[in-house]
Amino acid sequence: MKLTNQYQRYESEFTRFIKELKQKNPNLEEEQRAGRALLWDKPSIDLDTQKQTKESSVKQQAYVYQNKS
Repeated sequence: MKLTNQYQRYESEFTRFIKELKQKNPNLEEEQRAGRALLWDKPSIDLDTQKQTKESSVKQQAYVYQNKS
């Protein structure tokens, strides 16, 4: 289905806003990637460290506030 020229040239307000924002701040995407890496990209843990952490953890009792008597 081919659209008429009127609809092919349409650009939403949101699209114009994003284009203007990127023109004003050209390194915006780089800053976003850096922020994402800071919060979400975690360094990988080697298997030995993971195994040691799992073995050294102490099992918690089912109900923490109940005294063993």
